[in-house]
Amino acid sequence: MRFVKGMDLSTLLELERCGARYYDGGGEEDVLSILKRYDVDTVRIRLWNDPRSETGESYGAGENDLQTTLAIAKRVTAAGFSVLLNFHYSDFWADPGKQIKPKAWASYGVEELERAVYDYTLESTRTFLENGVNLSMIQVGNELSNGLLWPEGRVPHYDNIARFVNAGIRAVRKADAMRLAGEISGVHEACRRLAKIPVMIHLDNGGNNALYREWFDHFTACGEDFEIIGLSYYPFWHGTLQMLTDNMNDIAERYGKDLIIAEVSMGYTMEDYGAYEKLPDGERKGYATRRELVEKIEYPMTRQGQCDFMEDFLNRISHIRDGRGRGFFYWEPAWIPVPGSGWATPASLKYMGDPGPCGNEWANQALFDYDGNALPALRLIRDFQAERS
Repeated sequence: MRFVKGMDLSTLLELERCGARYYDGGGEEDVLSILKRYDVDTVRIRLWNDPRSETGESYGAGENDLQTTLAIAKRVTAAGFSVLLNFHYSDFWADPGKQIKPKAWASYGVEELERAVYDYTLESTRTFLENGVNLSMIQVGNELSNGLLWPEGRVPHYDNIARFVNAGIRAVRKADAMRLAGEISGVHEACRRLAKIPVMIHLDNGGNNALYREWFDHFTACGEDFEIIGLSYYPFWHGTLQMLTDNMNDIAERYGKDLIIAEVSMGYTMEDYGAYEKLPDGERKGYATRRELVEKIEYPMTRQGQCDFMEDFLNRISHIRDGRGRGFFYWEPAWIPVPGSGWATPASLKYMGDPGPCGNEWANQALFDYDGNALPALRLIRDFQAERS
């Protein structure tokens, strides 16, 4: 496997609808053209089951239902990128703090959920394949540290967690077998040549070795085979870069899997972006990093600090034991502050039982400044060459 230089662009269509514009030392350009020039090769896109209320109100944050995610996937494929398809198995955000069953599955028990995961994963994967998407990886679940499909699949119910994740893996394998047998028409040529579409299992808190040992010890005892362990690493919440390095080295040896950082970011400014969002203060989410958290990180939140962090980060993950560090995905590098694009809407707050508010909390983590200009960290990513033994 090549060293992946990836980006999560799940809000791409929403950002463009809301007026986001992107530049790289001159006139306006398609953001995909800019990222391609900076050696990005793979795009990660989340998939939600039904990100709308019962009355049709959008949940926002990209509204990544099958139709929207497929449209993004076809566009980035046409632009020359590979695709990591990221199943959340929820109608909205799935992470360690919430793994809410889709509305259509709300009354299901364990056996029904297992079947639903299988059927949904198989049908969706087939749809992407037959639409010519260059699928290079599939992620079964998102940040599964505390499980999925709560309450049935919540830690410590590891047997149920394994049943649900196994169902997703089996569905990917079934779609893959159909691809290899020529039973799916329209498969992208690069995808057609793959011996196997690798499966990723993804946890958060990449610096927490105890979490990874406990979770994967349970899963590998009764789980289906998979190829990649995905980790989230945000320096504000997940410990030092040395903690990340130590964890990756340990689990590389312990489980013998390739490792990819499925989510990473680093701030480049603490300048307020309220004027760009044009939201009243009570409706603004605010920064993803409070000042008391920023004081704990190893690099300053400046343009140079973002570059220095990325250089240190890339050098570390490319030197993991046995060459198991296989790349990264920068999370939402194009999510600049524009009116109308936020992490949630009133409808999705109701779905999650979250008090809000709904604004963009990520703009100071992007790889474009508030006006859409490419930041220097992109040059560092372009020029980085992973050493391979």
